[in-house]
Amino acid sequence: MKNPEILLHYLDALLKESNFTRAAHELYISQPYLTQLIKRIEKQLGATIINRNNLPFTLTEAGLIYYKYLETAISNKQNLTQKLTPYVHPDKEIIRIGILESLGTFLLPELLPNFLTDNTNIKVQLFESFPRKNEAQLLHEQIDCYIGQTPESLNHGLDFYVNGSEKYFVIIPPASPYFKKGKFILDPEEYDIKELLKEPFVVSSANSAIRHQVDGAFQKFHIKPNIILESNSIITATNLAIKGLGLTISAASIIKRMAQTPINLLPLDPQLIEIKYFIAVKHGKKLSPSLSNLITKFQELQIQPIIR
Repeated sequence: MKNPEILLHYLDALLKESNFTRAAHELYISQPYLTQLIKRIEKQLGATIINRNNLPFTLTEAGLIYYKYLETAISNKQNLTQKLTPYVHPDKEIIRIGILESLGTFLLPELLPNFLTDNTNIKVQLFESFPRKNEAQLLHEQIDCYIGQTPESLNHGLDFYVNGSEKYFVIIPPASPYFKKGKFILDPEEYDIKELLKEPFVVSSANSAIRHQVDGAFQKFHIKPNIILESNSIITATNLAIKGLGLTISAASIIKRMAQTPINLLPLDPQLIEIKYFIAVKHGKKLSPSLSNLITKFQELQIQPIIR
């Protein structure tokens, strides 16, 4: 077997279960087949890739190298597929969209299905990355447009079209001394935001758009943040806060996806922090009719997630 996606999936199941029989059951294959496959790979490589002597199973040094090789092979295959698309589908126009992953999970389902239904000659390629990388790719014409938030921080070499907004909230879990039992959305005047910002916080990484605004809130009140953990994902940071690791500042579209559990949400003044969505293109670049149509579809969306 040479399919890197399947091989990586098999290794992940083995590492998760630390047992060949349970892993094979999860993978819907036989235990002897899985055992022989791993042995065959190890024979071909001339090295053991999984430590089976102790629980849980772990990758050996050679196994780590092989695992990284599979990840690289998958990435290269995906890049090749993207580059070949204009030749494999010469009848289709390609639109390359850059977007932050956490934003894409909420916004793209609202935008793309109707757009692609109305434009059957279009094929979309997604490039999910942090804001600064998306901007750089757009400026170097490696993508055709970039969908993001907080347009005020955009490079001056980009034109943008704004649509929609949503509120930020401070998430207060039951573990916090500020938690008020029996309440969900607090009155905005319930607490002095300056006092809450002195509490331990879980935040998204410095590369994220939401972090720029959160940092701005700390700076406005001249507070040195007590950051106990950073995550590349605002979704992860939100979940950790809900589970009591600390407070966080998150948006309605993110909070709505979380499992319902007792928390307080303190609405923040839009003058302090607010999301505005945009779609950006490179300044001065002539837009194709299809890309112009995508921008129009974006502007027609009613983007305003609400929590009640």
